[in-house]
Amino acid sequence: MNIPSWEHFYHQADIGVRGIARSRAGAFEQAALALSAVVCDPGLINASQVAELKATAPDDDMLLVAWLNEIVSEMSARGMLFGRFEVDLEDHALRGRAWGEPVNVARHQPAVEVKGATLTGVAVECDAAGVWRAQCVVDV
Repeated sequence: MNIPSWEHFYHQADIGVRGIARSRAGAFEQAALALSAVVCDPGLINASQVAELKATAPDDDMLLVAWLNEIVSEMSARGMLFGRFEVDLEDHALRGRAWGEPVNVARHQPAVEVKGATLTGVAVECDAAGVWRAQCVVDV
């Protein structure tokens, strides 16, 4: 397994996103990249503009959902796609940056619109090998 990485996982009606990394912050970054990959190939996104994002929550699971929903909100409000993320965590407060560009339908060929992150399948965990996984299902 390559670390850090992201992947999608099966869910009957929607799409699961999972971030995998050697740190909790890295897993949150990779989960955000998996979220972007639901919409289009992140490799097609020019990371030319930055958005500053914040999220807080009472625990890691809720923080992941808040973080991903903040990204969904910014994508919608700015008409942008993001292909690179950076996360700083302090307890259950997150400060993040997302780099991207305005949607170009011809180049990006967006597949679906993500409506939001859900509590379905939400988990932020570190295994015995020190690998963090951050996942949830997103509504499309």
